[in-house]
Amino acid sequence: MRILFAQAWYVLTNRLFLTLLFIINFLGTIYGYYWYSSQLSITEPQFWLFVPDSPTASLFFCFAIVGWLLGKNFKLIEALALITLVKYGLWAVVMNLLTLAENGSIGRDGWMLVCSHFLMAVQGILYMKKYRFTLVHIAIAAIWTLHNDIIDYVYGQMPIYRSLEQYANNIGYFTFWLSIVCIFIAFLVYNKREYLQKL
Repeated sequence: MRILFAQAWYVLTNRLFLTLLFIINFLGTIYGYYWYSSQLSITEPQFWLFVPDSPTASLFFCFAIVGWLLGKNFKLIEALALITLVKYGLWAVVMNLLTLAENGSIGRDGWMLVCSHFLMAVQGILYMKKYRFTLVHIAIAAIWTLHNDIIDYVYGQMPIYRSLEQYANNIGYFTFWLSIVCIFIAFLVYNKREYLQKL
């Protein structure tokens, strides 16, 4: 089993694979910002930074990958990447499945979003051994994440899912606790760093 882990880790950290992963995430980030363009067009400028949640998460990961390729650790970016990749990856999966339950169909684009966002969350977890953030970085990332929730669900800037608007309060409650879980995951990664290095 340890040999399998070592082989998988070798592939995941290979410069060619990391470069390919960067390109995929960069293109996904661009598409994500484009996907949010219609919502951004009706959003007040002071909220622009907090509306495109998923592409911002993948952008954080792009910068983390650049750091690894340069032999560096952008620690705050890594904390933001882990928390937001897992959070918004899982959030989008749940929202699209709820839309499926509500409407009976989400179409090809909906399933594409389910798959791509699930892989966002997976890649955040797969690179746990790479992260070098500290508790300070986790705290700052936690403030960003929870502040984003306030912007979304107090100021009404959450991603637009027309068929789910009636459940906004429930979704806000779910999102808050999803944030807490993802912040806790980052704490576990920090706390178990020595163990992870042995895998």
